[in-house]
Amino acid sequence: MSNERGIHPPLLEHAKLRQPLTAGEQQVFQMFNQSLTPDWEIYIQPHLNGLRPDFVLLNPKVGIAVFEVKDWNLNAMRYFTKLDEWGHPTLWAEKDGKEFCLQSENPVTKVNLYKKEIFDLYCPRIQSERGWATITAGVIFPFAPAEQVKVLLSPFLKTTQGDDHAKYQPVSGFSEISTGNMELVFPEASRSHSFLMSEDLAKDLRSWLVEPDFSSTQRAPLTLDRNQRSLAETRTESGYRRIKGPAGSGKSLVLAARAARLANEGKSVLVATFNITLWHYLRDLIVRDLDAPKQIRNVRFTHFHLWCKHVCYEAGWELRYDALWANGREDVLNTELPLLAAEGVMQPGASRYDAILVDEGQDYRPLWWDVLRKACKPSGEMLLVADATQDIYGTAKAWTDDVMKGAGFPGGRWAQLSVSYRLPPDALNLARSFAEMFLPEDVVDLPQPEQGSLDLYPCHLRWVQCSPDNAKVVCSEEILALMHQTGKNGLANADITMLTGNMSSGAEVVSRLNEYNIRAVDTFGSDHRRRKMGFYMGDAKIKATTLHSFKGWESRLLVVYVTEAANAQSLALVYAGLTRLKRSQEGSWLTVVCSAPELNRFGTYFPDHAIGG
Repeated sequence: MSNERGIHPPLLEHAKLRQPLTAGEQQVFQMFNQSLTPDWEIYIQPHLNGLRPDFVLLNPKVGIAVFEVKDWNLNAMRYFTKLDEWGHPTLWAEKDGKEFCLQSENPVTKVNLYKKEIFDLYCPRIQSERGWATITAGVIFPFAPAEQVKVLLSPFLKTTQGDDHAKYQPVSGFSEISTGNMELVFPEASRSHSFLMSEDLAKDLRSWLVEPDFSSTQRAPLTLDRNQRSLAETRTESGYRRIKGPAGSGKSLVLAARAARLANEGKSVLVATFNITLWHYLRDLIVRDLDAPKQIRNVRFTHFHLWCKHVCYEAGWELRYDALWANGREDVLNTELPLLAAEGVMQPGASRYDAILVDEGQDYRPLWWDVLRKACKPSGEMLLVADATQDIYGTAKAWTDDVMKGAGFPGGRWAQLSVSYRLPPDALNLARSFAEMFLPEDVVDLPQPEQGSLDLYPCHLRWVQCSPDNAKVVCSEEILALMHQTGKNGLANADITMLTGNMSSGAEVVSRLNEYNIRAVDTFGSDHRRRKMGFYMGDAKIKATTLHSFKGWESRLLVVYVTEAANAQSLALVYAGLTRLKRSQEGSWLTVVCSAPELNRFGTYFPDHAIGG
């Protein structure tokens, strides 16, 4: 029966889940898979706009069910409830004389929230009154008696609809799971039809339940071509290597594969980026090639200025570090802090690494590279990867041949990656055209197509030209339109990514999405540095960030919001955005919303060109 129904993620990939199923969750899944009719789809740890229920069941003819599973042994410690300061019951436990609150883990509170959000937000076409009965919200304790569970949770099981709705909030335990008693675990499973449910309602919910493309990709080992694999598995005689290549040519893959190989050997590795958000992407790549998850401990992730700060603190120079910022001088980041770190890294006890790998090297200044070299152990490795076409800070031109020789690189050429494995062919051609029209003439490192890929990776390319006055409205509407592509083609709403050149424009779009009760994980606002630390593609919400912060990343559902194209840096940013689209045989979608009049003519090259607003 498991081959007939929809199971997400697929059965063969359950052993690779980033959050493995507990023993109880495995039992519950086996029962659902064996006992439910094939019309029932099973979603395991689905992405639900930021919520992560244990199981969601969906049958277009019958209804929806959400379940929370707890492996708690109610005899291992004392579980009880007590009233909070507002007189509301809360869930507690006591062990070794210490009490701790479990209300955040209260399974009834969780499933009630899931049910309410499904009803209010994700299935808005459910009938407002009777449709509440379409959704079952169940609690399962596979290792505790059901009656004991019901006594413990009784203060939370009261429903505003009355006792008639008790069957829509079933509570089951050890006996029901071990015997596969589906009538008690999920009473509505025996129904064959409900006039309150429809395929349209199922489509509404699927777009939130389907596992995002990025999450499924995380379970696959890195795939490298012969050239990439050679670079990842070897070192030069000097230990220094520089790699250049256009967007999507696999520079980050090579860096990640090399880091994984060294970590597997027990070597200490420092992975340094320019932007904070790239850490998460590189870490996700590296873990895919590790022999064991624990090997990730051998890899330290940082951006250059944070590394400088840590060097100063290791040397005991907190006051010297703080003094740099006393007058808010502009040259602190570029010069003064690196020079202080260069002094600090030579102090006794400073951290040294067997290998230092730098991604997006075109954003680094030669001085920064020289300071990092001091932290590399004798006979260690240094790797620099770069793409001059994405020189959004104007620093790439500083890397002259003479500078390279003084930076530890012997004579000879860069190692070159040319073929783009990221971009669909049609998107690649548009990106090349943009570079040829708007980037400096001396930039020749453009992506080359892979042989034989022309008909394998369909993509949908749309350009919407609009005025600055209505751009945020147009952008939010285009994001909503992309939501119609999810729930199929291996895509989920969490795959949608919006990129923009500045934080204020992005914040306006996110605010408008909030009006539709659509949550986004974003890097906008005064606390943007903190938000960047929490930005990763595996998050269950729609993504929104700046073009700067998304360099190196990729997505199959992309909205690029262009507000400026008047100078070299802004044009390099637009090019970077155009090259973030990830190819797939199931299709990719790129929408550009542009309020910069300088690019209106280029927009007409898109197969789908429109005037917004």
